Amino acid sequence: MKLRIEDNSLRLRLSEEEVHQFAEGGRVAAVVPLGPTETDNLTYALERAESEEFRVTYGAGAITVKVPAALATHWTSTDQNGLAATLMVAEDKSLKILIEKDLDCRH
Repeated sequence: MKLRIEDNSLRLRLSEEEVHQFAEGGRVAAVVPLGPTETDNLTYALERAESEEFRVTYGAGAITVKVPAALATHWTSTDQNGLAATLMVAEDKSLKILIEKDLDCRH
């Protein structure tokens, strides 16, 4: 899974295998080691959630994007390439979320 953070946007791109993993287990994650111990890792994940809205959580070196279950199921079971949302994270600050299938990717 690829993570791209730019300005006020967060983008996740999933390989075909990761899309299948997400469809079956409801979660896919990647870990970037930033130091010698596990507490130095950055983990980023995509999770299926029972809520009806996109959410992003951050804490203890982990960024998690949570997608409503109905949208996640539709996205993983159809040819739909992407999911997008804009979250208001503060009164005057928004965060754009984009989740895409990276099906041509062979990594």
